[in-house]
Amino acid sequence: MTGTSDTPSISFELFPPKTEAGVTRLRDTVAQLSAADPEYFSVTYGAGGTTRDRTARIVEMVANRTGLPVAHHFTCVGASRAEIDRQAQAFWDNGMHRIVALRGDLPAGQSLPEDGYNDAAELVAALRRKGDFDISVAAYPEVHPEARDAAADMDHLKRKIDNGAARAITQYAFDTDTVLRFVDRARAAGIDAPIVAGIMPVANFEGLKRFSAGCGASVPDWMGQMFDGLDDAPETRAMVATGVAAEQCRRLMEAGITDFHFYTLNQPKVTLAVCRTLGLTPSIVAENAA
Repeated sequence: MTGTSDTPSISFELFPPKTEAGVTRLRDTVAQLSAADPEYFSVTYGAGGTTRDRTARIVEMVANRTGLPVAHHFTCVGASRAEIDRQAQAFWDNGMHRIVALRGDLPAGQSLPEDGYNDAAELVAALRRKGDFDISVAAYPEVHPEARDAAADMDHLKRKIDNGAARAITQYAFDTDTVLRFVDRARAAGIDAPIVAGIMPVANFEGLKRFSAGCGASVPDWMGQMFDGLDDAPETRAMVATGVAAEQCRRLMEAGITDFHFYTLNQPKVTLAVCRTLGLTPSIVAENAA
């Protein structure tokens, strides 16, 4: 399903909590987010597969709790081809057919195995050999930090699509014009698959700046001005964050981009507020709902 100019399509990314208390809170978060009628949820996978068991547990919990599709993130770093192939076969055999395929970040001190898949394009091809997976891949409007240049990064995205990915989900970029230019370049490069805009609602601005520095996403000066002095004003900060994300979605919809993937960071408040501004939340579940 894809959205139209009047009815955008949304999906939500979650991460597997480290504690039982976090899992309990995530159950409440999932109940709240489900009110926005997302197309699917996705659950992240730690560097080198370090959260494999927790990711699988959360995927199962979200699927059982919502009845909606759940995409399992899957990375290939830190594992041999045989290990990846076995895991892919297990996904298929267990009915886990929606995958977000990523190369992934290596844990500190590790290098790529000589007998492993080198990148996400090779991982997509390996998944396709095991079954007719619904595969999403990552795209980088501001260019992947390890890419030689923008042209090489676009060539790699095309390899991922050509190898069998159904869609690309962008890394978040707060400069909407950057996203629109990227989509234009992708179309000019012959990439016809849907491009889903990644949206990052701001929960903690200082934390966002640190995270963005590590993943190559720029934070415009105007955002710093908007969030300055709001560290101890959570309600005002949430309202500002809602306005920033909603305005970006509005501009993207005007340009014909209607599929949005929200990086929720397991915090539903701002994401739900943005969805309501888009007319997608018919009801709000109480924040402490079971």
